[in-house]
Amino acid sequence: MMSKLKDTDIQNIIGWVLRSGVFLSIAICALGASIYLFRHGHDIANYHNFTGVPASVQLGEIVKSVTELKGRAIIQAGIILLIATPIMRVLFSAIGFVAEKDYLYTGITILVLAIIFISMLSGHAG
Repeated sequence: MMSKLKDTDIQNIIGWVLRSGVFLSIAICALGASIYLFRHGHDIANYHNFTGVPASVQLGEIVKSVTELKGRAIIQAGIILLIATPIMRVLFSAIGFVAEKDYLYTGITILVLAIIFISMLSGHAG
């Protein structure tokens, strides 16, 4: 099946991935915002003391909190999906270039993916 894919098919798949990722991210963030506002809509924010980045920003804690249906964690999961969407586009582009046997662009795309993942894992954003 991979050898029968045309360039337009690959572009349609990539477009579908981008649209689906964005719309799913919006839906997840809206769900999380609804839950958060339902539970904390009347709380008064205290901005007098900055306590640093909370532990709830770590991926493992986000996953745990999503399973507990915590609104803030669901919003964070939606944002992570939104960030992952263009990365998935690059990944599907690499698959498309492999299917087209365009090895130059496959190599370039894999290099871009490697740079993205190294940047994410190292914590250095430039």
